[in-house]
Amino acid sequence: MQWKIATLALIVFCAGYVSAEETAQPTVQPDGLGQNAVGSQTDSEAVERESEAISATGLSAKEQEEADSTQETHEFQAEVNRLMDIIINSLYSNREIFIRELISNAADATDKIRHMALTDPDALGEGDVADLDIKISFDKEAKTLSITDKGVGMTKQDLLKNLGVVAKSGTTEFLEAANSKDSDSLSLIGQFGVGFYSVYLVADKVTVVSKNNADEQHVWESTANSVFTVAKDPRGNTLGRGTSIILQLKEDADEFLNEGTLEKLVKRYSQFINFPILLKTIKEEQKEVPIEEDEAEATEETEETEETEGEDDLEVTEEDDEEAPKTKTITETTVEWKRLNDVKAIWTRNPKDITDEEYNSFYRTLTNKANDPLEHIHFLAEGEITFKSLLYIPKEAVINQYADSNKIKLSGIKLYVRRVLISDEFEDFLPRYLNFVKGIVDSDDLPLNVSRETLAQSRVLKVMSKKLVRKVLELLKKMAERSKQDDEEDDEEGEESGEGDEPLEVEQEEDAYEAFWKAHGKSIKFGVIDDRKNKSKLTKLLRYITSKSDGKAIALEDYVERMKEDQKSIYYITGESLEKVKKSPFLEKILSKGYEVVYMVDPLDEYVVQSMTEYDGVELMSVTKEGLKIGSKDEKKKQEKLKEEFKPLITWFKKIYGGDVEKVTVSNRLGKSPCVLVTGQYGWSANMQRIMMGATLNSGEKNGVMQAKRTFEINPRHPIMTTLLEKIEDNAEDETLVDLAKILLDAAVVASGFTIDDYASFNTRMSRVVKTGLGMDPNIEAPEEPEEDEEEEAEEEADEEVEAEDDAPAEDAPAEDAPAHEEL
Repeated sequence: MQWKIATLALIVFCAGYVSAEETAQPTVQPDGLGQNAVGSQTDSEAVERESEAISATGLSAKEQEEADSTQETHEFQAEVNRLMDIIINSLYSNREIFIRELISNAADATDKIRHMALTDPDALGEGDVADLDIKISFDKEAKTLSITDKGVGMTKQDLLKNLGVVAKSGTTEFLEAANSKDSDSLSLIGQFGVGFYSVYLVADKVTVVSKNNADEQHVWESTANSVFTVAKDPRGNTLGRGTSIILQLKEDADEFLNEGTLEKLVKRYSQFINFPILLKTIKEEQKEVPIEEDEAEATEETEETEETEGEDDLEVTEEDDEEAPKTKTITETTVEWKRLNDVKAIWTRNPKDITDEEYNSFYRTLTNKANDPLEHIHFLAEGEITFKSLLYIPKEAVINQYADSNKIKLSGIKLYVRRVLISDEFEDFLPRYLNFVKGIVDSDDLPLNVSRETLAQSRVLKVMSKKLVRKVLELLKKMAERSKQDDEEDDEEGEESGEGDEPLEVEQEEDAYEAFWKAHGKSIKFGVIDDRKNKSKLTKLLRYITSKSDGKAIALEDYVERMKEDQKSIYYITGESLEKVKKSPFLEKILSKGYEVVYMVDPLDEYVVQSMTEYDGVELMSVTKEGLKIGSKDEKKKQEKLKEEFKPLITWFKKIYGGDVEKVTVSNRLGKSPCVLVTGQYGWSANMQRIMMGATLNSGEKNGVMQAKRTFEINPRHPIMTTLLEKIEDNAEDETLVDLAKILLDAAVVASGFTIDDYASFNTRMSRVVKTGLGMDPNIEAPEEPEEDEEEEAEEEADEEVEAEDDAPAEDAPAEDAPAHEEL
């Protein structure tokens, strides 16, 4: 957007309303030419040399003097139509912005009169500060839209100066005057003086009626061409004081003649303006009203005539003489002024003066949600840039928040400048992983470009973003610490209750951080992966269920605090679901020794452990990968002896499996299971390979997936392995043993989280093993089905026999029946 700023500078320079001033051009001498070189030239020579010197303009001093004596001063000539076109179509990307600009100007004017009334109470006239408002009305038939304020108004000279000079801001002058008197600073919005011209995005003609206390009421009018008119209003003082802007809308701008559209735009851009914004609404109601005397007499005469013509002999009682009051139904049109900005900008107040209910009510208005937030933070940031911010942590995540990150809204933060919305889709305030945070950022001195839609300096954005991220992480840290304190207090209360007391079955209320983790835990994991600067803070916010947490997600800090003395690593296991990892054979030995294991069952966890190799100086170690460090030195020595003892079986397995496994070794992690498949320490786990195989773009193709290097580990204490070791010494080529070995690999593949590649071979092997177990010949096959020709011949013979039986005459049927059938 830098080009827009350059455009504004060019506009101000080329507008043609400011006369150029004559400036003396200094003569610039090249280095050393005007200096008196000692021993080489006299003073007169130096003067002559200096007069011949070439100036920065390419002229010598004499030539420059001659040019100055004949120069003429002229003004730049600007093509006003083209200039206005640049302002209107280049500075603003959204035509509805004109509503924001006009209301902002009206708020400025109203702020000015309120400020003046502090020292001059007569400035308000007969009214008071409570009467100050901004009114919006429209006329569908005339196709006009009007915005009227009770602000300071403009004199004739103000109209000429502020609306006749492009980029002339009355707000800037007022601020300078106010500051020069050492008065309190004002939060006025307009700074560049081009916001008014956004009206030509939707209007063919603009009329400005304005009344200032120091002048009569005047009318300014223009159609965005090279001329405008200013005239004394022949109607006199109709406004009292203030300004009314009437827009004659274009043919394609009918949408702004709709009550719903105007209400939506005002609530979006100017919901928190200090003064009431009122929208004129017209309603039609059906009402019963009494008939007037003249109308009643006419009605009575008509009724009498009808009665005379249709007179009958019926007697009239006294009750009939008592006539009911006569009324008629009319359509009454009423005009109401509907307030559009009831919500106050509570972030501008002192946090000590705001109740929790006010914070929650504001959150519901801000997000259009029915439930309250989990937590909020309200602060004032000072320094290089000063801004106020109110941020909320929602209780629930957005539906499909992580389904497609390219389609979701990048940020829930709205940027305001002096309570006027600038943008609600700012990407740069918070990183993507904090897009669940909702709230407001408001600054009085934010450096904006003229369209107020982007910041002029990316450095300022970085400063603001850094402070916002720090505040959000501090808030989450406090929530987590409060949750831990509550848990400790609950534990203490449980210990004090005594063993003899009966446990109370009370449903525990979910604390704030526990609810946050369930809703937004994935966001924190994304942060660990993406945000290196804040990774240490984010890892402390992680929560996982472990083998000793009784189903509750705990912090890694709690895990480290209760590690065993001889434990050097944080043990974890990744898998498809909590139920599956709990039954994994990888946990048999490690749980039996009393070690705690972290259960990671979210697909994101595979990426988290790649970014987080340690926590607080403690290494993270997967129990599904090789190199698992567990057991004492004595156990390691026994392990080496077992490797030598089972070396023949290891060699036999490696020969049978070939390239299906990288190596075969004795396991130190198995208890009851005979074997397992582990992956390389620095490669993909079985779970990661499953995730990548299931990726949409991968389409299940193995070529696009990095295959994990698999190691087949055997349990030397399991009877299957000891029996196999004995069997292969007798006959290592036995096909039954080979089948059993391959079935063991298949079982290890499934138990370890991999998938079987060749199901046909797997089914064939299983069939042979079952046959052997039943005492059958493993090579026996099912009998072949009879050939089709033989079956067809048998069927044809059977059909012929049936037909022959049908054609034969029945013994009991009389012969004379046949003719009867023929007749029928």
